[in-house]
Amino acid sequence: MKALMLNLNPLRFVALQLLRPISGKFCYAGPFSTIRLTDIPEPKLPSPEWVKIKTRLCGFCGSDLNLLMMKDSPTAMPFTSFPCVPGHEFCGDVVETGTDVTSVKNGDLVTVFPALNCDTRGIRPVCRSCAAGIPGNCENFAEGAFAPGMFIGICKDINGGFAEYVVAHKSHICRVPPGVSAESAALTEPLAVGLQAVLDNMPGDSDKVLVIGGGVIGAMVVKSIRALGRSCDITVVEPSPFAAGYAKKSGADRTIGGGIIEAAVDIAGGRAYKPELGERIVMGGFDRVYDTVGHRDTLNKSLRVLATHGTLSVIGIGKEVKLDLTPLWLKLQTVKGCYGYRYNTVKDERKQAFEMALDIIAEKKVRVDDMLTHKFRIEDYRNMIDVNMHKTTNKAIKTAVTFE
Repeated sequence: MKALMLNLNPLRFVALQLLRPISGKFCYAGPFSTIRLTDIPEPKLPSPEWVKIKTRLCGFCGSDLNLLMMKDSPTAMPFTSFPCVPGHEFCGDVVETGTDVTSVKNGDLVTVFPALNCDTRGIRPVCRSCAAGIPGNCENFAEGAFAPGMFIGICKDINGGFAEYVVAHKSHICRVPPGVSAESAALTEPLAVGLQAVLDNMPGDSDKVLVIGGGVIGAMVVKSIRALGRSCDITVVEPSPFAAGYAKKSGADRTIGGGIIEAAVDIAGGRAYKPELGERIVMGGFDRVYDTVGHRDTLNKSLRVLATHGTLSVIGIGKEVKLDLTPLWLKLQTVKGCYGYRYNTVKDERKQAFEMALDIIAEKKVRVDDMLTHKFRIEDYRNMIDVNMHKTTNKAIKTAVTFE
C-alpha cells in the first residue's frame, strides 16, 4: 500500500542543520529528505482486540510539520521510533475486526483516539495515568508490545493515517454518528485537544480570556469555549489577517495582531508597570490565557499579562525556553501543561474528551469541516507541505491527504 514514510537519523540531522537555513525544502525534497512516498505491506491486526481501517482522510498536523522539519525538542525522542508513517488525525471505514471486537462492524465510518497506552500495548496492571483516566499521558509509551511511540503515527510498529490502511485498538475506536461528514470526523482529534485545554482551565462567564495563536488549535479553543456555553470575553492574538478572520468567525470577540501588554490594559483593565530593565508587567490583566504557540516570547508575555490567581494553559509545543518567573510568584499564578485528552466528569457524566468532541460536532454545537481548506492526494504530499509552510499566502487553515 502507498504510505508516507518519515525517517530521522544522525546523518540527515547533521546534513539538514547545514541545508535548512538555505531552504526548508531540503527537509522534504532531495537526497536528505526526512519523508518520502513508498510502498509498504498492509498492516495486520496485532491481536483479536484490534480493528483494520481503510483510510478516507488524514489531517496534516503542525506537530507533523515540526517533526519532519526537525524542530521538536529531543526530550521526547525516547517516546518515538523511526522509520514511521505519520498521521494521527484520521477517519476511515472498518474493513476487518478482531474476534474480540463487538463495538464496530465492517463498513462503519470511524475515527480514532490515537494514543498507544497500556491497553493498546497489552500492559497489565495499567500505569497510574491510565488508571486515572489519562491514557494520553501514559507512563509506558516506551514499553510493552510495540516500539516506543506516544501515539499512532510516531511508532515504527503501528503506521499512521498517511497510508491506505491503518489498525487501531478497540478501546480507541469511535463510530462516527449519522450526519457527521468524513471531513468533520477527521478533525475530531484537534478539536479534542482544544476542548481538553478548556475543560482543564474553564473560564467563567465574566472572565477576560486571551488566546495566543489563531491557528487550528487556537480556533478549536475558541470553538470549545463557546460550545460549552461560556459567554466570557475572548481576545485572540493572531498576526495573519486570514487566520484572525476565522478566529473571529469561531466566536472570538476580537482579534489583535500584537500588543499583548496593551491589550491587558485596554481590554482586561490591567495596569502596566515598567521596570528599569526589561518588559512591562501588568497588575490585573487576563483571567485565563491559552498559549498555543509555546515560544519564549509568548510564554513570558503570557505570565506578565495574566492576573493574580490566573491560569496559563501551555498548549503550544516549543523547545527549551528561558522564563522570568517573577510574575508566577508575584501574582500566585498557575501554569498548566496541556497534551492530548482524557476522561472528564461533566454534569455527573464521565466521558473521554475525544468522544465529547465528536458529540458536540454531531450536535452542531461547533462546525469544523469548514477549516479543511485543502485536500491532497498522497502523491502530492510535497505540495501539501509547501502550503503549510506558507499558510497565509495560500489561505490555508487545515490541510489533509484524501484517499477517496
